[in-house]
Amino acid sequence: MVSNAQLQNQKSSMMFQVENLKEELSDMEEELWEEKRRRQDNNKELERQRQAVSVLQFQFREREETLRRSEALLTEVSELRLRSSSDSKEVSDLQEVLQWKDQKISALERQIEISDIVRIERDRLRDEVARQRDLLKEHGVVVSPELPINGETGQEDDVTADSASRLAEEPSHGGRESMLELRLKKLFEEREGLRDQVRLLKSELDQRSSSGSEGLQNGLDPHLLDLQRDANRQISDLKFKLVKSEQEVTTLEQNVIRLDGQVSRYKGASENAEKIEDELKVEKRKLQRELRCALDRVDELEVNNSHLLKRLDKMKANRSALLNQQ
Repeated sequence: MVSNAQLQNQKSSMMFQVENLKEELSDMEEELWEEKRRRQDNNKELERQRQAVSVLQFQFREREETLRRSEALLTEVSELRLRSSSDSKEVSDLQEVLQWKDQKISALERQIEISDIVRIERDRLRDEVARQRDLLKEHGVVVSPELPINGETGQEDDVTADSASRLAEEPSHGGRESMLELRLKKLFEEREGLRDQVRLLKSELDQRSSSGSEGLQNGLDPHLLDLQRDANRQISDLKFKLVKSEQEVTTLEQNVIRLDGQVSRYKGASENAEKIEDELKVEKRKLQRELRCALDRVDELEVNNSHLLKRLDKMKANRSALLNQQ
């Protein structure tokens, strides 16, 4: 009976232990179910984080490609700026050359005008000298045929001085001297009158030369005419080149303005891309930290799950052993 009582006590104690173990098992099953649910939630969250990371990586690659294109465009813009600066320098050089050509052309035109004036004055003085020589011959004054006729202004004075010296060398007689003095006085008066006429004729010639240049062209030297034609041709060519260079300068300025606008837009886009890239980098680092934390949590949950499974298997084994003993 003692043994039966002991066995009964042992049985009751074992039943109590079994009940406690059942309660612990149910609690552990609940904990295991809760851990499984949390693990599933963590797995789902991990999948979402992985998808977000893949999306961020794709966006990051797109931003890198955009940044690469922006750098290529900036390089192209810098090259275009260098090209435009070289073109502007070339245009300035062409403008300097054109200015030099214009100055040269104006100098040639002035030389042509001066040569025309000198030629006209030379012809006028020749005619005047010839007329005065004729007048002197008419009045009995012999002029040396070796007298130079070169168009200088002191020509008439040389003629009159030479005539006066010749007259002074002749034998002096009273009537002859008075006659010569009268003739010389008359010649001086006629010379002054001729000079006035020459001035009037010169003014008329200037008016005629301003109204029409055909008569002057017939009397111009062939060399001067060739120079004038070459100068006119060079003037027309340089004017055409100047117009063309101005058009090119205008086109280059428009291209520079357009490229400056593109550069400003590309700079704004590159700055926005850099800002977005920085934000994406910060978000990527944050997601990587969260991913590491989630992976650590998953590993921890897996370890706890394995421990719980081992305990559950052990409890099942103990339960089966107790049931077999009963």
